[in-house]
Amino acid sequence: MSLENLQPAPKAKVMVYLPYYKTNNQRSALPLAIGLYEKGNLEGERRIEGGKNIPFVATWNVSSLPADPTRCRLQFDANADLSYETTMANYEFLNFVIELLIIFKKYRVVDFSKGFYHKLLDVDE
Repeated sequence: MSLENLQPAPKAKVMVYLPYYKTNNQRSALPLAIGLYEKGNLEGERRIEGGKNIPFVATWNVSSLPADPTRCRLQFDANADLSYETTMANYEFLNFVIELLIIFKKYRVVDFSKGFYHKLLDVDE
């Protein structure tokens, strides 16, 4: 699935999540972010500065309520030993999906933000 062909979520679904996002960037990306979220998975590459990008597969459970927990799992380089998992509220995970879409638009690479990896790896900022 290409992010170029991503379909935005219907307005009714977007309206449920809208109160959780304050900036114009977040709100304008929200329909596509929900569209991606509802797919339940994504293939991408972790950008490595000065090195080769590392491919990953992300999977997560899908729910329709913003406060419901989402469990997200990333597996890097098709290696079961390089699997990581975290749980957060849907609206929080959707914010990371919004950031991913912004990163994609800017760098043309499907990758999560540093903040997401801090959460995934349980690193305090």
